[in-house]
Amino acid sequence: MDNLVVNRKTGGMYMLETVGSTPIFSREQLNDQQKEIQKMVEDFVTEKVYPLNKQIESKDLELTKQLIREMGELGLLSIDIPEKLGGMEMDKVTGIVVAEALSYGGSGSFTVSASTQTGIGMLPIIWFGSEEQQEKYLPKLATGELIGAYALTEPEAGSDATSGKTIANLSTDEKNYILNGEKQFITNGGIADIYTLFAQVGGNKFSAFIVERNMEGFEVGPEEHKLGSKGSSTTPLKLTNVSVPVENLLGNVGDGASIAFNVLNQGRLKLGAHVLGGCKLIITKTCEYALERRQFGQPIAFFDAIKKKFSDMIIRTYALDSLIYRAIAEIQSTVEELDKNAPDYYVKMGQMMERFAIESSTSKVMGSEAIGFCADQGIQIFGGYGYIEEYPLAKVYRDCRIDRIWEGTNEINRQIITGYFMKKALLNEIPVRERLKDRDAFLSSEEVNAPHSPLSEQMGILDTGKFLVLAVFNEALIGFGQDLKNEQILGEALADCFMDIYATDSTLARVNQIFESNGQSNVLMQIAQVLTAETSLNILNRALLSLNNIYHGKVPPDVMDLYNTFQHKMLPKTDVAQLKREIAEYVYKQKKYPF
Repeated sequence: MDNLVVNRKTGGMYMLETVGSTPIFSREQLNDQQKEIQKMVEDFVTEKVYPLNKQIESKDLELTKQLIREMGELGLLSIDIPEKLGGMEMDKVTGIVVAEALSYGGSGSFTVSASTQTGIGMLPIIWFGSEEQQEKYLPKLATGELIGAYALTEPEAGSDATSGKTIANLSTDEKNYILNGEKQFITNGGIADIYTLFAQVGGNKFSAFIVERNMEGFEVGPEEHKLGSKGSSTTPLKLTNVSVPVENLLGNVGDGASIAFNVLNQGRLKLGAHVLGGCKLIITKTCEYALERRQFGQPIAFFDAIKKKFSDMIIRTYALDSLIYRAIAEIQSTVEELDKNAPDYYVKMGQMMERFAIESSTSKVMGSEAIGFCADQGIQIFGGYGYIEEYPLAKVYRDCRIDRIWEGTNEINRQIITGYFMKKALLNEIPVRERLKDRDAFLSSEEVNAPHSPLSEQMGILDTGKFLVLAVFNEALIGFGQDLKNEQILGEALADCFMDIYATDSTLARVNQIFESNGQSNVLMQIAQVLTAETSLNILNRALLSLNNIYHGKVPPDVMDLYNTFQHKMLPKTDVAQLKREIAEYVYKQKKYPF
């Protein structure tokens, strides 16, 4: 983040800011080292993973372990590990670069296995482990000599993870915890050597332990037969009187929820980065096919309906790219303020991550739904061939379906987004009501935002949309108070508005910065125009439905008049269809995802 000043210290503040008022970080600002690491990862997966996809998919787990060890030899497993323990200890932006680049290997299975190793497989020990635990496990995790896994889910505890029934009781000599219970859907379960495993100490204190595979009474169940990511290991676990030394307790008794959810926050951002690379690969492979496949005397790429599909994929992917790198840079900026030598450095890092839970969940939801959309559109463009396993899209379609389920279902993550906005608003951490005092002056003003920017109109529309969503959100808080958390349909609509605004805000800010540094780029202008027009219409639709929800179909006349004022200012005057044609034609010239 060279020479870039980011002064946002908590998540969600984008709802109060004028679009483009503060610089954001984007991939155009990656430094030389980050670009070199990106190329190294892309070269590795292109040369070592892509050619072996069929073998990986056949569940050759020894091959997967060997490839993970080869990543270790390149230092790619130790991005987050402290230098004193032999790691690279690089910034979080670099971690996202690596996560995205892994996807260019075209193997969802290997990406899942490797990202589990570098993420939930070792982050709990990095962040919450004692010095002895770190020294014992991290060096071997960094080389791939040990494989890590994360055991949270149980047969009857999925989204409600802390309700798990696995029990840990202290032995009479107080030297061991005796664990009994079952875990379900454990990624890397069949190849892991150590597991971060969660259990209820004394039946009600949710806690985390490092459990080794060779401990007596620890049983790895059979491999699950999955819809997608078939080459990755997923198993149940069973614990029968497993004796775990007290030294293997992570953190303190009762710290389990903090450990689990802080790790998941980073996992959600990295999932967004993984699928970002996947979206770009889908676009590239589908573009190659569409330019070669001829029907009715021309390549199918040049039919209007196909151009729309490509432009829709490009716009979603570009917006996802913009919001992910913005979010991780803002998190990195807050982490840089911490004292690395403080004994609670990683605990505080976890707290910093939680500040940006809104952005982390946004990355996960928008990323998983973007790749689902791209895979679906890609299959449609391939036609019948898309349904055939020999072609690339069928596997991708199956592999990416899980992304909307794990790391917290998208339903849960939408509630997290609205829930954190509610919490921050009620605590005045995000001063929503103070911002709304400026609403009437804003609506009556003829002042133009960023008058010298070619995106001035789009910025104005989005700023208006922010005021509308905040107004609806405030009405919801007045109407339901803290019970808003139980109004899940309304909560989802608000979350969708918050996410669309973040994605569009990030895109407009990024494109405007490119204009200011390199001059205009027509295709980026077109992406920004289309995204803003469609976001505006989506917000208007959701806002009206939400108001009818809040007022049970009887919206007060003054509230309806206010909505109509917003509608007048937000209705776009954009030829979206023509812009989409031009975006697609630009992509065809590049024959790949071009940004």
